[in-house]
Amino acid sequence: MTENIYKSLGVSDEVYNYGEEILASLKDRFQAIDEMAERNQAKVLRAMQENRVSAQCFAGTTGYGHDDLGRDTLEKVYASCFHTEAALVRPHITCGTHALAVALSANLLPGDELLSPVGRPYDTLEEVIGIRESACSLKEYGVSYRQADLLPDGSFDYDAIKKAINEKTKLVTIQRSKGYQMRPSFSVKQIGELIAFVKKVKPGLTVMVDNCYGEFVEALEPSDVGADMTVGSLIKNPGGGLAPIGGYIVGTQKCIDRCANRLSAPGLGQDVGASLSVMTNLYQGFFLSPTVVAGALKGAVFAANVYEKLGFKVIPDGKEARHDIIQAVELGSPARMEAFCRGIQAAAPVDSYVTPVPAPMPGYDDDVIMAAGAFVQGSSIELSADGPIRPPYAVYFQGGLTWYNAKTGILLSLQKLYEAGEVAL
Repeated sequence: MTENIYKSLGVSDEVYNYGEEILASLKDRFQAIDEMAERNQAKVLRAMQENRVSAQCFAGTTGYGHDDLGRDTLEKVYASCFHTEAALVRPHITCGTHALAVALSANLLPGDELLSPVGRPYDTLEEVIGIRESACSLKEYGVSYRQADLLPDGSFDYDAIKKAINEKTKLVTIQRSKGYQMRPSFSVKQIGELIAFVKKVKPGLTVMVDNCYGEFVEALEPSDVGADMTVGSLIKNPGGGLAPIGGYIVGTQKCIDRCANRLSAPGLGQDVGASLSVMTNLYQGFFLSPTVVAGALKGAVFAANVYEKLGFKVIPDGKEARHDIIQAVELGSPARMEAFCRGIQAAAPVDSYVTPVPAPMPGYDDDVIMAAGAFVQGSSIELSADGPIRPPYAVYFQGGLTWYNAKTGILLSLQKLYEAGEVAL
């Protein structure tokens, strides 16, 4: 019986039965997620077919990487799928923060000002921008920064945004996901409305959207609603769990040309950069990503309903529409954060025996606890949970290459809290 399988993984009857009660109410939500995955799968398939992906695209190159068919075709596939003029998709981009840093530094010059109309950016961008002092930050190169905070309900403060835009404002950065904040993630529709607003206030502004964790959650992407650059990581949604490294930037030809020059060197741009032996993983991961994202979304919806019913604050709540794969759960104490993360780690296929503990992390100002037993180190499309050890002591759960692994992770997170006497069922 299925419950015996979960019992062998450490899930008690009480926790399993509670989870099944929750699942019984989610049939319609899960069907809608599958329908969206089917739609996005067709979009990816069409982009691959239109650009004549062939077996020759999987052959790697070395050295300079001149005439790399697979690399160049993959970038055409991304541009087709995201409906942009151009794309930069490279294994040389080490992570999402790196992709964002490339896009920002390539399109901002000394004397320009960067504006965030959605409040403080994700922790690792603080040093990129210079909010926290760091060598080679934008601030060090003469780029200033301004932000407009969100309203208490998490919506845009349009009056504050209009006042913040001035003669120096050159680029507007919009973070789609909540990051380490207990605020809503933004829908593509909301992002489109914000882009239209800032461009009306000051025509000619460049708008970049940090799309991490949001790809293939909805039918449209930020690039469909006016973003000049849409940026993300290949070890999140679009890598489908197979990409071993990499990032992408899609957008206007002008912006992408500048990004390519910043990533390699002026004058070299996209013409160099050997793909080595990763192309099969990047293509196949992108092809699988709509289905993988659907599994992660089911896990997020399940987590929201499991913990909301127990009285915990969750963002988004159990009934809200989803705009990314992240589920925030406010646990209220470091001990609960650690118990939750022990459960996620125990559900991992890799390093399941490891106990996650808070520790300093590069790019973060607080100790961070991270649970992630992943095939690809740091891959947050795989089952993972993390959070900074600071009030309100929230964990941010995401990923799961399959829905069933995500389900196991949530059940075991609850199991650890139950065993510690932190929840009653």
